[in-house]
Amino acid sequence: MSDTHTPGRRHTVVDSPYGPLTLVASDGVLAGLYMTGQRHRPDEETFGEEDPRPFGETARQLDAYFAGELTEFDLPLHLDGTPFQRAVWAELLRIPYGETRSYGELARTLGSPGASRAVGLANGRNPVGIIVPCHRVLGASGGLTGYGGGLDRKQRLLAFERGEEDAVPALF
Repeated sequence: MSDTHTPGRRHTVVDSPYGPLTLVASDGVLAGLYMTGQRHRPDEETFGEEDPRPFGETARQLDAYFAGELTEFDLPLHLDGTPFQRAVWAELLRIPYGETRSYGELARTLGSPGASRAVGLANGRNPVGIIVPCHRVLGASGGLTGYGGGLDRKQRLLAFERGEEDAVPALF
């Protein structure tokens, strides 16, 4: 079945300890990773035809991440957003596994110290969750603040990355 609305786009769904993840590729490059119930999740009509072929390496790396064997993804990404959003997402990719940053720290790193709210908005629009680790961003006080996949998932992802024994991923 051909999808005339989304040429070059394909998707598949993979299981994870945090629930099903919908992977979307644009011309064979990962462009989306969405959780069920995620805020700002695009309409499924934009995901293209279902086709698992472009996602073999993504699925392999996600499995290794969830098994605690991979701490840094090495995948080509197609991040579609404004120049500011793409700059924020690039900074997210620099946050090491198991570490966190505040929205204000990211704003200062970007040379816009007063832009923590704009950083938060861009963070919330991240199209490739987990791999572009928006879950590693906290409020100024170090507290959990918004997460498109839900605060429970954010808390569990952070605990998992810190190696907390009781945070071993279980099916969501």
